[in-house]
Amino acid sequence: MSYSFENIIAWQKAHQFTLEVYKQTRNFPQEELYALTSQFRRAAISIEANIAEGSKRLSQKAKLNFFNISQGSLEECRDYIILSKDLGYLDEANALSLFEHIEITSKFLNAYCKAVANSTGISDEYK
Repeated sequence: MSYSFENIIAWQKAHQFTLEVYKQTRNFPQEELYALTSQFRRAAISIEANIAEGSKRLSQKAKLNFFNISQGSLEECRDYIILSKDLGYLDEANALSLFEHIEITSKFLNAYCKAVANSTGISDEYK
């Protein structure tokens, strides 16, 4: 089997997070369908999609740029979890579950970024 983005643990964790976001946002109010629900889902998708796209970039700098976009989307999702909880759309347990997914994904993505950066000598940004 050839190497694929699906082999990247950070992508696998991001994909699990996206599936969980879809599951949790199914219960959001109908009036949020084109607002918070849509934005939350799009940001979650962006995390895994940018890891996938970046993985095939030839330039290490380009790879890191896509991974950095994923990191931004992770933080966007973190904000949406807080907002969803504060609006009463997520209970404490579901918010905690999503936060745990975010933390795990973030740790694997940061480690992957460091590995790519160290292999190219651009590691100053990821120390």
